[in-house]
Amino acid sequence: MLAAITTLQPGEAVDHTLFIKQSTKSVTTAGKPFMTLILQDKSGDIEAKLWDTNEEHERTYAAETIVHVSGEIHDYRGKNQLRIKAIRVVGPEEGISISDLVPSSSVPKEELYDELTQFFFEIRNANIARITRYIMKEFKEDILVFPAATKNHHDYISGLLDHMVSMLRLGKAICDLYPTLNRDLLYAGIMLHDIGKVRELSGPIATTYTVEGNLLGHISIMVTEVAKAAASLNIEGEEVMLLQHLVLSHHGQEEWGSPKRPMIQEAEILHYIDNIDAKMNMLTRVLNKTQPGQFSERVFALDNRAFYKPTID
Repeated sequence: MLAAITTLQPGEAVDHTLFIKQSTKSVTTAGKPFMTLILQDKSGDIEAKLWDTNEEHERTYAAETIVHVSGEIHDYRGKNQLRIKAIRVVGPEEGISISDLVPSSSVPKEELYDELTQFFFEIRNANIARITRYIMKEFKEDILVFPAATKNHHDYISGLLDHMVSMLRLGKAICDLYPTLNRDLLYAGIMLHDIGKVRELSGPIATTYTVEGNLLGHISIMVTEVAKAAASLNIEGEEVMLLQHLVLSHHGQEEWGSPKRPMIQEAEILHYIDNIDAKMNMLTRVLNKTQPGQFSERVFALDNRAFYKPTID
């Protein structure tokens, strides 16, 4: 059985069937066209370059294409890259499906959603509970399968749901430790803060940004959805504004995409929980493919740092 593409080390050979997650055309400083391919299997993805390309290459090796690639892993500025020696499209007669090659949550989505629904029972405020349930029900089918991002953290099938459940576990532990926190607000904020991504992003496979995502973003989308839900349920009051504030401020700072900074304690904690879970997801995945006693490849979203994996248990 072939090793997973993300576990291969520089110098090791590649002879794998992979899925083109992204395909981007560019031009070198010398004016020669090339393509950057993000190739993936169940373990994750790796970048590769196709040099001296033309329009035929662009059509043949577009996103959402299954290909067979031979080549070698090499280190490029501290990050593994695939040097392609040969590439061809895999035909339908070869019996390979996209689902064989696309990463997904390690926990079945049904189990994750069942766990998420248990947190509803701890929300006591009727207005907060009704708004949250309304939105969760409206977007349930997408929540079950969407990623939380196009890259970096939870960028796989059911990644959004995985992210929400992990954050709820963290939120529960923090509320138990700090009882002054309003559990209703924090749980609802965790559930609602990223649901706008089901419209910001194109879907669970070969994920890109939609026009709505580029023009509005998931934060603006969800603030509007909270208002719409409240209006449909004839709910007025401070709860609506507080839920909107949680969504607006969860990125923490204006330069990180939040129109407002957190100004209630639950919003501050929501931001930290979101940050912790995103970073731990990235760290877990990069260290899973790192040998003990070695440094990982550089993680761009973590200040382009490499992380050491200790040899101790």
